[in-house]
Amino acid sequence: MRLTTYPPIHEGQNLGDLLKFEADNLYSRDQVTVAADQVLKLGHVVGRITATGEIAALDPAATDGREVAIGVAIVPITTTTDLSPDGLIIARHATVADHALVWPIRVTPEQRAAAAAQLRTIGVLVRRGA
Repeated sequence: MRLTTYPPIHEGQNLGDLLKFEADNLYSRDQVTVAADQVLKLGHVVGRITATGEIAALDPAATDGREVAIGVAIVPITTTTDLSPDGLIIARHATVADHALVWPIRVTPEQRAAAAAQLRTIGVLVRRGA
């Protein structure tokens, strides 16, 4: 008898990998407008542009509001020259797994810790998760 072998299947991150707890009735989530020229993945830590209120990827070097972590994207979204009102973030009363968060390329451990502390102040806890 011959055994058939199949190549392994590699599944990407899903919401269950990122989100470990959220409040009932979607209380933890906010629908947001995503700024133009953004590529947000599931788990992307985001900030809010102060002048417009739009969401963008966290940028610790920015001075326009994006340097402050205000949530975590739970829906991947890519915008081009136009913004999108279809963003969805975890903004309060939730727990997320640290390994599933998406950070800027050049973020330092100190900047990660500062962003995690900012998330904690709004009730989003970053926990070591598997």
